Amino acid sequence: MSAFNPPPILRNCHVQTLISSTPLRAWPLARRTRQLQADAEDVILECSDGIRLHGLYNANPEPSRGLAILLHGWEGDAQSSYQLSNAHTLYQAGFSVFRLHLRDHGPSHALNPELYNSTRLREVIDAVGEILHRYPHHRHYMAGHSLGGNFTLRVAARAPEFGIHLDKVVGVCPVLDPWRTMQAIEAGSPIYHRYFVHRWKRSLKIKLEHYPELGYGDTLLELQTLGDMNDYFVPHYTDYADSRSYYHAYALTGDTLRNLQIPAHIILSQDDPMIPCDDLEDLARSDNLSIETPRYGGHCGFLMNWQLDGWIDQRLLHLFQ
Repeated sequence: MSAFNPPPILRNCHVQTLISSTPLRAWPLARRTRQLQADAEDVILECSDGIRLHGLYNANPEPSRGLAILLHGWEGDAQSSYQLSNAHTLYQAGFSVFRLHLRDHGPSHALNPELYNSTRLREVIDAVGEILHRYPHHRHYMAGHSLGGNFTLRVAARAPEFGIHLDKVVGVCPVLDPWRTMQAIEAGSPIYHRYFVHRWKRSLKIKLEHYPELGYGDTLLELQTLGDMNDYFVPHYTDYADSRSYYHAYALTGDTLRNLQIPAHIILSQDDPMIPCDDLEDLARSDNLSIETPRYGGHCGFLMNWQLDGWIDQRLLHLFQ
């Protein structure tokens, strides 16, 4: 497959990152995927300790290629443009597709009384196992974007101990070192910082509507930055004493991927404004890990042309052969 090589104006990392989530791309995708969305089955997955996660399943009538599980990024959901684009392309190529929601994403805020945090890996592993049990196919794949890519790679690292078989996983612009990513967001374009503060606050307000006993409403009004929000929510609503230890707990850097037994592939653009590409040097090396670093693409952009077609769609097809 040819390398990612967009037209000159689309080589700007911010253009790639921002356009990929605007109505310029979302509206055409909504029309193109109307039938896929209408046919999707709402699924509640029962995980350990009474936890429930939500997802959307499209069973392919001729699933010649297997099952693909897709996982969105932080404060994204199954309707995010990259999710719909990937799902539509894979479905048309013969895959059944399951778009999984992390806790407190999409319509799932009411399912569990405790707040989402990025160290809740076990419930995602349980959900993947339940998906494979409910919808068995001859081959199983998983792909995630951004924080979803981080989860996907951590699932792959621990899947064998839970008896979960995946043929291959792909992380697109996965969060590698969360501390460094948070620094990049806070020190970079204010557009990204405002976006995540707004989305996270909106999600927390929805959660509070379902579980007012969580009691953080007044404090939430005072918090203005991601750093402030993490410094408050981590010690109060997770098992970690401070933000730094929390970030370290879900990092891919260090030994997290050393014992990978499932083939895993990382795609990270050299110009990603949120995930420092040099963090790849801090990953443990594994014979089952391959890494691809296109020069352009921004953060989860990879738009090939002015029709805003996604290169990742085609790349996943190639990798999931």
